[in-house]
Amino acid sequence: MIILGIDPGLATIGYGVIKQTKRRIKGKTVLKCLDYGLIETAPSLERPDRLKKINNELSKLIKKHQPNVLAMENVYFFKNLKTAIPVSQAEGVILLTAAKNKLPVFKFTPLEVKMTVAGFGRAEKEALQKKIKKALSLKKLPKSDDISDALAVALTCLIKEI
Repeated sequence: MIILGIDPGLATIGYGVIKQTKRRIKGKTVLKCLDYGLIETAPSLERPDRLKKINNELSKLIKKHQPNVLAMENVYFFKNLKTAIPVSQAEGVILLTAAKNKLPVFKFTPLEVKMTVAGFGRAEKEALQKKIKKALSLKKLPKSDDISDALAVALTCLIKEI
């Protein structure tokens, strides 16, 4: 099972690809992080071009890793109305790209992700990152919070849905 986790945005989209293997060690399923990173769009580009870039980069990731599902953080509220519409448009492009590739989509709120991965819905970023590092046997944590969030969303999908 391969899961592509996404932390949506317009300027920066975090992604993480994890794989659950059939092999078990000491009764535990082995998880492997296959890839992670950022899809970034420049503010100097017109919005349609930024959305097109998200679609193109996400399509490349899907082709490369052949995930079974896409898991995405679902943002219910926005602190700034100016960011609400662009992020919603980016989310729409992500959903369309998943649909074009026949990928089921699972969406999780930040609270669900923290509760599932860290065991506490109000967990701090550091606690969440430590759990991610341990669960995926990472040597070091990704520097970007967007990447950590994407990996956490992928883990949540694995734990809750599959």
